[in-house]
Amino acid sequence: MTDGRTAPRERSTRQAPPADRRRGAVVAALMLCMALAALDGTIVATAVPQIVGDLGGLSVFSWLFSGYLLAVTVTLPVYGKLSDTFGRKPVLVAGTVLFLAGSLLCAAAWNMAALIAFRVVQGLGGGALQGTVQTIAADLYPLKERPRIQAKLSSVWATAAVAGPAVGGLLAGYADWRWIFLINLPVGGVALWLIVRHLAEPARPPRTAPVRVDWKGALGVFATGALLLAALVQGGVAWPWLSAPSLGLLGGAALLAAATVAVERRAAEPMLPGWVWRRRTIAAVNLSLGALGLLMVAPTVFLPTYAQSVLGLGPIAAGFVLSAWTLSWPITAAFSNRVYTRIGFRLTAVLGISGALACLLAFPFLPYPGEAWQPALLMLVLGGCLGLFQLPLMVGVQSTVPYGERGTTTASVLFCRQVGQSVGAAAFGAVANGVLAARLGSDTDLDTLARSLDTTDTIRRAVDAAVDWVYLGAAAAAALALLALLTLAPRRFPVLKETTGEEP
Repeated sequence: MTDGRTAPRERSTRQAPPADRRRGAVVAALMLCMALAALDGTIVATAVPQIVGDLGGLSVFSWLFSGYLLAVTVTLPVYGKLSDTFGRKPVLVAGTVLFLAGSLLCAAAWNMAALIAFRVVQGLGGGALQGTVQTIAADLYPLKERPRIQAKLSSVWATAAVAGPAVGGLLAGYADWRWIFLINLPVGGVALWLIVRHLAEPARPPRTAPVRVDWKGALGVFATGALLLAALVQGGVAWPWLSAPSLGLLGGAALLAAATVAVERRAAEPMLPGWVWRRRTIAAVNLSLGALGLLMVAPTVFLPTYAQSVLGLGPIAAGFVLSAWTLSWPITAAFSNRVYTRIGFRLTAVLGISGALACLLAFPFLPYPGEAWQPALLMLVLGGCLGLFQLPLMVGVQSTVPYGERGTTTASVLFCRQVGQSVGAAAFGAVANGVLAARLGSDTDLDTLARSLDTTDTIRRAVDAAVDWVYLGAAAAAALALLALLTLAPRRFPVLKETTGEEP
């Protein structure tokens, strides 16, 4: 027999607290939103032959990826500022709706030009997905628990890297390539429902002045980024680096950047505020993760070619060599809090990037032609090191700013990483093609050799040398990240006490 005081207590133990249930639902929504962005590139790449066979446009199909990348990258700073101004929820909802609308339009595309245009629409929504999801993840959890949600989001990317090509191949081979885009609709629909129903943001302090959105600054950031990335993505591919199109785009980007800086200095609430670069911690993290984006190009773009052309593996086996780092990255990220709570954010990141530097420097010393397990083992160790490098920096920098600046800060970090990837693709592509030209005495590029059936020892050795030089370039990028941490980042990140209590 119980009295009236114990019955409510018993009922409370049988049910999870509503706040915990809501947070779990929001985390599920964030993972679904991240899955939309993570699967996009890998799943579409597999179906390119079917898409080109149906719509044509072989000469411009690369813009299926370039257009999407451009739209995502240049909108990241804009969405970051908007989420700080109007809240995360409306920005994430609007971005998800835009991404799903782009997906539906892609599925209805009637030619390659239309599909490329609709991929840009998808990218405009994808920028909101990537930046706002990371910001909400930091809002939901206190400092010591953030690695848990970040590891979950990292696992989404890891799963996408492995499952994306398989899903894309199945849909393109046994259904229709249009289902690659239609499959986004139910996934995004569930995410939207969970966000609208369960995401509750903290009350925002009343504003004493009306909201003034810096649309001029947003347009300047968008236009500058579009010209710069177009030059980096297409230079050396669609036209030579020293040609009029490349020089014109780079010159135009420089002029627009100067004009944007002038506009932002006069803006009451700038879209890309100057404090993002004036604060040592944020500047150091921006530069470090920009270098991370650059060095990631070496394994993601060039290792599959190395595995097929030098090791003689098939596409699936080559994919498994690359996927080794997707297994270790989320694991070390999940346990990184046990390291940075003892030695701090900066030292943890320094240890991680130092290990990555050693792995990248070791790649050129692999035996020729070697065995598949050798680069796979290096990738496994590299992923573990980068998990210790990236996540502490992301968690640390998000913890140094208040709620009203977290969206802008997160977006600036992701923007720098995306630009780093674009710079890396352009720079390392030029390095690889230059080595091939010197070795083979022709202008044949790496992509052409990778598709060729000619696997003579001369070509295999040339590809091996080209990829070795790319990995040395990636090691230089890791060294730049290490230098930025040692010279710019403070020894102890200035974590806000009202947000996390004490810095580890």
